[in-house]
Amino acid sequence: MSKKIISTKKAPAAIGPYNQAILSNNTLYCSGQIAINPKNGELLTDNITQETHQVMKNILEVLKAADMNFTNVVKCSIFMTDMNQYTEINEVYASYFLEHPPAREAVEVSVLPKNVNVEISVIAVK
Repeated sequence: MSKKIISTKKAPAAIGPYNQAILSNNTLYCSGQIAINPKNGELLTDNITQETHQVMKNILEVLKAADMNFTNVVKCSIFMTDMNQYTEINEVYASYFLEHPPAREAVEVSVLPKNVNVEISVIAVK
C-alpha cells in the first residue's frame, strides 16, 4: 500500500493531528474542510451560502494538490449544525457537481470545530 500526504498552502492548515488529505494508491481521502479563508485565517460564518462556497473552494484546492478536481469525487459527507440550512448548503454544493454528483450523506450535528455551521469531507479517485 502506498500512502502520500497531500498538503497545500491554498487551503487551511490542519488544526489538529491530521493532514489535509492522504493519497493511498489512487484514492484521495480528504479531511473535512470548514470555511477558513487560507489567505488570512479568518472564518467566514456570517452567511451560510458564503460559508459553504469557502468550504468548497478549500476542498477544490486540496483536490488540485493531488492533481484532481470535483469530477474525481466519488463520496462526500456533509455535516451541518442546523438542518434548516440544508437547502442553501445543498444549492451551493450542487453548483460544484454539475454532472454525475457523488454518493453523499448530509447530517445534522450538535457542534463543529470552531463553531462553524458546515463541514464537508470528500473521497476522490484518479
